[in-house]
Amino acid sequence: MAAPKKVLMLHGHSQNASIFSKRLGALRKSMGKGIEMVFVDGPIVLLPVDLDGTSSTASLAALGASEADVKSSDPLTAPRAWWKSNPEKTVAHGLEESLLILRDILQRDRYDGVFGFSQGAAMAALLAALLERPHLYPPFLIDGEAPHPPFKFCVAVSGFKAPGSLSADIFGTSYSTPTLHILGRNDVIVIEERSKALLDLSQDKRLKEHDGGHFVPSKANWREFFRNYLADPLNAAPSPEPRTTSQPSSED
Repeated sequence: MAAPKKVLMLHGHSQNASIFSKRLGALRKSMGKGIEMVFVDGPIVLLPVDLDGTSSTASLAALGASEADVKSSDPLTAPRAWWKSNPEKTVAHGLEESLLILRDILQRDRYDGVFGFSQGAAMAALLAALLERPHLYPPFLIDGEAPHPPFKFCVAVSGFKAPGSLSADIFGTSYSTPTLHILGRNDVIVIEERSKALLDLSQDKRLKEHDGGHFVPSKANWREFFRNYLADPLNAAPSPEPRTTSQPSSED
């Protein structure tokens, strides 16, 4: 019996591995035994000041992290991130630390691909690009070699290009890992202009849109689409929504 495909799962800003896994419960269950989703925590624990007014329940829900609690010492509810941005969103403080954490995770196991949401999607694409050219960031290397082969695929939901000079150096003019980009037509958190910057860097891309906002779509048609894609990313999985209709999509 073939070993299950293993997918590295990267949560969004102010989420964590536990919250992201819980929110994708229906999607996880639909994968069956052939696909294993491995959820990992970003290293940066966010404080109330880091959220800058987004600590209300409504704001955290908009970010996809309504279960997070900035005042809790419980690691299952503490909001986390892969980096902290300045107000202009031009700098990614802590990005280097996150890359080294992910380096160590990748060294310990083998993953077929990576799946990220929002800031996690930005991180997923950056990680995919770095595994193509690992020598561009020498601290990522272990004994002069990459910790892991390039991914076979990347899924970026509500993704954008990570800011800063390190991100620019790693991406260069493009990256070639096959990437499935999922965007919400009504996403007001990651707007179209930010998404386009990542799409333009993606050499081998497939774009699908849903009528919802800032979340991973998980209705039955989308669960089937994700399962088919993760099982065989090189085979064009049928679109989750007919081209001739506009079908709302939301989390179950």
